Amino acid sequence: MNDAMFQYLLRLGDTTLVLSQRLSEWTGHGPVLEEEMAVANTALDLLGQARMWLTLAGEVEGKGRDEDALAYLRDAPEYRNYLLVERVNGHYGDTVARQFVFDIWHYLLLKRLQSSSDERVAAIAAKAIKEVAYHARRSSDVLVRLGDGTDFSQRRMQESLDDVWRHVGELFHDDEVTQTLAASGVVPLHQSLKGAWYEHVAAVIDEATLVMPPAEEAEHPAHRGGIQGRHTEALGYLLAEMQHLQRAYPGATW
Repeated sequence: MNDAMFQYLLRLGDTTLVLSQRLSEWTGHGPVLEEEMAVANTALDLLGQARMWLTLAGEVEGKGRDEDALAYLRDAPEYRNYLLVERVNGHYGDTVARQFVFDIWHYLLLKRLQSSSDERVAAIAAKAIKEVAYHARRSSDVLVRLGDGTDFSQRRMQESLDDVWRHVGELFHDDEVTQTLAASGVVPLHQSLKGAWYEHVAAVIDEATLVMPPAEEAEHPAHRGGIQGRHTEALGYLLAEMQHLQRAYPGATW
């Protein structure tokens, strides 16, 4: 139970940390100033959530590792984030598609985690969901604006949605970790989020005048493994940049 809890907290902490790092890469490169500021704020929100999850993970592990040690002193195979969030940003439509499918899932998960039998998990979820509710509204709005915009923006947005879809299935995969914790009421089975996610996502995609990719496209097993530590090379490059200062100057402080 304790190991399952540690592993699950790493999934939440690593996923929000890696996505925060990806979004921060848009700083200075956004398509318009308003979007750049919004993406930077989302990155900061996710970083704050990552800190809470990783701090709790360190406490559960009980080996003296704090949020910084877990963030900066682990190699890629030790990370437990979903493959979806380590994808390179691509063009802005790619980032929007990734954020949209993640935000809806993230909101639904946090909504359920607020009722966790573990008070610490419930408290973090209750704090984070206020931010994530905004993330979900915003990414949905941008998806609609780009999808229901020009012929060019609609085509690019559809291509981005089709491309990101193959990484959706892992979000709803239940392994021994989630099954163990769900049996004690700590977390929900992720499969139980699927129906509400598809319903919400379908409504937004329809409003955006886009076509929802086939459900089977999200179930390819080749696009899973991140939560077990099997990652793409993209994560290695991301961590090399993110961890460089701490690795080059161990224990450095400001």
